[in-house]
Amino acid sequence: MQLHHCFHKTIHTIEELQQQIPHELEDRVLLEKIAQKYPLRISPYYLDLINWDDPEDPIRRIAIPSLREQQRSGTFDTSGEQHNTKLRGLQHKYRETALILITNVCSVYCRHCFRKRLVGVTENEVARDWQRITEYILLHTEITNVLLSGGDPLILETASLGEIFQRLMTVPHLQYLRIGSRIPVVLPERILEDQELGKIFQDFLATGKQVYLTTQYNHPRELTSTSLKAIRKIQGSGVIVNNQTVLLKGVNDSPSVMARLQTSLARHGIIPYYVFQCRPVATVKDGFQLPLRKACRIIDETRQQLDGLSKRFRFVLSHPTGKIEILGWEDEGVYAKYLQSNRKKLHNKIFHKRLKKDAGWLDWSETELDFLCS
Repeated sequence: MQLHHCFHKTIHTIEELQQQIPHELEDRVLLEKIAQKYPLRISPYYLDLINWDDPEDPIRRIAIPSLREQQRSGTFDTSGEQHNTKLRGLQHKYRETALILITNVCSVYCRHCFRKRLVGVTENEVARDWQRITEYILLHTEITNVLLSGGDPLILETASLGEIFQRLMTVPHLQYLRIGSRIPVVLPERILEDQELGKIFQDFLATGKQVYLTTQYNHPRELTSTSLKAIRKIQGSGVIVNNQTVLLKGVNDSPSVMARLQTSLARHGIIPYYVFQCRPVATVKDGFQLPLRKACRIIDETRQQLDGLSKRFRFVLSHPTGKIEILGWEDEGVYAKYLQSNRKKLHNKIFHKRLKKDAGWLDWSETELDFLCS
């Protein structure tokens, strides 16, 4: 799969970064060591959004390596992706959805990435045998939708994307295609300069199947006029645009900031879909994850500032056992509901789980799960 030429314009070393910014980076030697293990990549466009006079700038926290990444508590597969991989690059966790990892690169390597084991590091989980993948999807007629993920699918050349779309068009039981991409947020010129991308969307739509783009705006400052122009171009081709925000310490952990973000999304026709609790990923957990008790308070206070359309999002965890909606914190734990699960008896299950006040995740024992399933 060929990468779009915009990818090759991105900054990918600490030395290049230092040449582009007005201040001397502190702890540069340590940052270089971190970037060797967990690579740096940032587009010039996204770099320009950073206020370098503010050491706690939220865009900087998202995109620039920091010493926080030396903290290794957590794991590198927080959602059970390895367990749900059926073929290289193909995951089938939920009955109706097949997830395909089509690349391991992005135009910006977010420091909170939950696939930090993969992105910019290795291609050993990326789809290669498309014949076998197509045959698997054709065989499993319960699959109604495919999610293209990575890395960032839209960093591929349009011709490469078109080949994938052509394959998926042939699956009769496929009702829609989903694409997870931060490109409109971090590299909008890839969309604005490409006259063919809209055509492959429209060709897919002409088969009677829908295309959804799920992007990730995490802060109101990411909603620039250029970014929104790219969104409008995608919407103009018939694609429905959703947004998944990740609740991140030091980025959007203020109800006023989160409310401003969700309101702006709704204003521009971007559907607020999910707000995710940050996963306990190694090198990420300590720097970005909030305790669930505090997270619930932030979400509650955010919703008090929103109208019906801007509060449509669900606050969720993407857990090894399923997609869990956090309904709220009360007494000594959370009330929650399974929206999806790979265990049939957990689907739609509402439960209360006792947690310590500083807990940021749900850690189930098999005994507890057996009890829930009964």
